[in-house]
Amino acid sequence: MRLFYAIFPPPAIQQALGQAQQKVRGFKGWKPVPPHQLHITLLFLGEQPKERLPQLHRVGQAVAASVPAFQVALGGTGYFPPVGSPRVWFVKARGEGLEALAQGLQQALPDIPNPKAFHAHLTLARKKGPAPRIGPLVFDLRFEARALCLVESRLEPAGSVYRVLAQFPLS
Repeated sequence: MRLFYAIFPPPAIQQALGQAQQKVRGFKGWKPVPPHQLHITLLFLGEQPKERLPQLHRVGQAVAASVPAFQVALGGTGYFPPVGSPRVWFVKARGEGLEALAQGLQQALPDIPNPKAFHAHLTLARKKGPAPRIGPLVFDLRFEARALCLVESRLEPAGSVYRVLAQFPLS
């Protein structure tokens, strides 16, 4: 099972970001993430055996219980990588609990390789070939993060399909 931990914004925030994604729909090469799948990845677990699910549930529950609910602010857009040909168009996310959740998960699962530093963001679109950069957008969107999710990601011909396996309330 291909898994990750994430926070999902409420539908109203996903819809607002979905409207912003209209900026790339006219540009060949960009593939927007379906609005209902927009999320902040806290830790990508990669392929995991089903037998590990009970442990991943315990870790999610324990880490979520150690962080109180908090406000997430969504700001301006950016690109990964920041220079050269971008592969990902994203919106930056800030919130007091984001780093604590990401670090808590990584510390609880030291066997999960995490080669990249944590950068809180929601991926708006991925590049599938040559595509232009879209001018910067600035959002003033906020939502309360109330739960950490364990998510399965299935790779389909049309793209990734996410299924929330469990939600762990924040304290």
